[in-house]
Amino acid sequence: MSEAVPIRQAATVLLLRDGAAGVEVYLLRRTKGMPFAGGMTAYPGGGVDPRDGDTDVAWVGPAEGEWATAWGCDERTARELVCAAVRETFEEAGVLLAGPADGPSVVPDVSGDEWEAQRKALLARELSMAELLAGRGLALRADLLRPYAHWITPPGEKRRYDTKFFTALMPVGQEARDVSGEADEAVWTTPSAALAEYAAGTRPMLPPTVHTLRQLESFPDAAAAIAGSPPASLEPISPTFEQTDEGVLAVLPDGTRIRIPLPVR
Repeated sequence: MSEAVPIRQAATVLLLRDGAAGVEVYLLRRTKGMPFAGGMTAYPGGGVDPRDGDTDVAWVGPAEGEWATAWGCDERTARELVCAAVRETFEEAGVLLAGPADGPSVVPDVSGDEWEAQRKALLARELSMAELLAGRGLALRADLLRPYAHWITPPGEKRRYDTKFFTALMPVGQEARDVSGEADEAVWTTPSAALAEYAAGTRPMLPPTVHTLRQLESFPDAAAAIAGSPPASLEPISPTFEQTDEGVLAVLPDGTRIRIPLPVR
């Protein structure tokens, strides 16, 4: 049965900025009781919408072919993934990686009532990202994203995702906002602080989040993290599981073992 579960394409974004203690990342805690990863801390992200592949959206940065090479997929899927990364970041964090098509700037403020109405329309799938950008004369800024990691949910799970992880610097002038109806907490924190809470059992996280935070922990600042993306091979990671006296561990291809927290109810 598990092999028959369809694998859905998804994108997630490590939104980064510099803080007093070094690089900080924006994290959301998913609402308890959600069908997937309820109570777990994760990054903004979600599944691809077929309209994310619309070809009439203005585009600045690496073309679909370059992203397709990075992710090992076809160009249509690559376009969907980049657009999904931008769309989900706007939907879940109120941050829009877009700007004028004829310049390098990013739209400075997306917090007004009209922007909020369009963000909600995106969430409700009443509006596509291509329609939003075209209506405002903006281009998607693919050049602000970097590939970071590639994880595939292993067989045996009720929901399976082929998830591409991106990094992006927090745009100057914008503010990440707790606007996601799927989260009950939104916080900027250092990777070390988040991992310390995970180790203490107070911030449950699934293996991809733990592993990518550990990778991010080695960078001194946000610019270094962007320059160093990806920090490892982009070969897809699909863990196996091991039952131990400590509980269930996810075992990565390189032998790394990550504790899987109990579901939060």
